[in-house]
Amino acid sequence: MRVLILGGDGYLGWPTAMHLTTQGHEVAVADNYLRRRLCREEKVDFLNDVPDLDERAALWQLISGHRVAVHVGDLNEWDFVAEVFDKFRPQAIIHYAEQPAAPYSMLSRKTATLTLHNNLSVTANVIFAVREFCPDAHIVKLGTMGEYGTPNIDIEEGWLDVEHKGRRHKFLYPRQAGSLYHTTKIMDTDLLWFYVRTWGLRVTDLMQGPVYGLFTDETEKDEGLLPFFNYDEIFGTVLNRFVVQAVAGHPLTVYGKGGQTRGYLNIKDTLNCVRLSVENPAKNGELRIFNQFTETFSVNDLAAKVKDSGNKIGLKVDIQHVENPRLEAEAHYYNPCHTGLLDLGLSPHYLSEDVLVEMMEYVIKYKQQIKHDQIYRNVKWV
Repeated sequence: MRVLILGGDGYLGWPTAMHLTTQGHEVAVADNYLRRRLCREEKVDFLNDVPDLDERAALWQLISGHRVAVHVGDLNEWDFVAEVFDKFRPQAIIHYAEQPAAPYSMLSRKTATLTLHNNLSVTANVIFAVREFCPDAHIVKLGTMGEYGTPNIDIEEGWLDVEHKGRRHKFLYPRQAGSLYHTTKIMDTDLLWFYVRTWGLRVTDLMQGPVYGLFTDETEKDEGLLPFFNYDEIFGTVLNRFVVQAVAGHPLTVYGKGGQTRGYLNIKDTLNCVRLSVENPAKNGELRIFNQFTETFSVNDLAAKVKDSGNKIGLKVDIQHVENPRLEAEAHYYNPCHTGLLDLGLSPHYLSEDVLVEMMEYVIKYKQQIKHDQIYRNVKWV
């Protein structure tokens, strides 16, 4: 089918584009390079050099024979959105196009305002574009497990049946975000749910846990096809950061007590989860929600795994507990359900020593490019 990927330059967007073309889908991507611009402004670098979208698409077509159509522009601007949707007429839209970092959203009034404006305006434009140009298209929206927070009950898959004073009703599972970024994701869900009820849109909302890794089946062909690899505290995910810290000889920075527990997944599983959602669309008038992760770990669990794997390849890895810059529970109950994507056929890739060693060996090749002053910026919530 025709699949439009919004945020197609990103850590997940570009690998998704390649993966879907190998499955026979016609793929177009749109992006305005916001992630690159924000990294420049905050003076944080990627570990690896990443070609722009036109260069990536040309390289991918040369290697694989598969074409990815590239549209560069701002999805906050309606004229650009309308042009892309009118030209491509997508049957599925994968919406990654948001400012993706909780720490960035907590830096200042300026970064908070950018996060609010970008994330909500783009989601609204997507909804209006689907209504006008492709009302039967399926929106696959990347949400986050962080929307739920850490409630003291099991986290259901998006919905909760409530009995109150002898009556029952089904509600969206209560959300209690831990950052402004996560709050915008809750607002996305509310916007989508309103227009599902009002206009009969079909939407899948993917509550994704933190993603780790670099390598997919498609990136094996050329390093120029690899996604961004952030290792800084602002844009880097925790396991990716720990791997770089281990190689750099920097102590693994565990926030507070380290008991913070979340659901994680390999980047390969992200691609498969999104593909399964696209190929098995929600019904008209349905907001379908999947919790997208494969394993749960505490931060202490991850640090111990990285330390053990690093030591086995000759790295000296230390763990350091630092004052937690975030406002979050450091010891809590955490039992989220996640059966929907498994029922669709997801075959998980689990976090193993081999996976960690492969990541470390890649980072070792770029060890001289690691900038130690970018590793820990102590971005405080309060």
